Amino acid sequence: MNFGRAPRSSPSRRLRAVLPVAVAAGALTLSACGGGGTSGGGGKTGFVSNTGGISTVAKADRRSVNDLSGETLEGKKLDVADYKGKVVVLNVWGSWCGPCLAEAPHFAKVSKETASQGVAFVGINTRDLEKQPAIKFEQDFGITYPSLYDPAGKLLVYGFPKGSLNPQAIPSTIVLDRNGKIAARSLKAVDEEQLRKLIDPLIAEK
Repeated sequence: MNFGRAPRSSPSRRLRAVLPVAVAAGALTLSACGGGGTSGGGGKTGFVSNTGGISTVAKADRRSVNDLSGETLEGKKLDVADYKGKVVVLNVWGSWCGPCLAEAPHFAKVSKETASQGVAFVGINTRDLEKQPAIKFEQDFGITYPSLYDPAGKLLVYGFPKGSLNPQAIPSTIVLDRNGKIAARSLKAVDEEQLRKLIDPLIAEK
């Protein structure tokens, strides 16, 4: 008898434990730091894309996000559902991503300017295997809003309903209306003007 050896897990159990992370990481392998993309889904989705790479959804056709909650880079709990009643800007980024570096100053500026208009910014930091580079990124660019820490990309795979406007590149920006429904998306780095085009119509919505 050997009381010192831990029971060995079966191959099938190990596979089940690894599979979700593998799927999440693989989903973004080809699109990391991409320069744009097409709308997700097909058929009668209600998506409208313009040549600037911004996709929008008519109010009647919008869908709610799934669970987008977890721990922030600072170790605090955050649930995007708690922001219902505000326009929410979700920015998918990584400290290793060149286009994310380019757009970060615009996000820092616009997030501060629109806070009084009922707009909340939340980052989703992905594929940073350690927190410190991502925290330094935020400090360097003066980003004061929180970011969910999602190194394996699970939120990107499971946080958005299939066939909706979902993140398909890094960076991606998705904007939720005041009811927590997906209203607009960009699959590329955006500047201040483009970011305003995503947000302003939703601020004005009744």
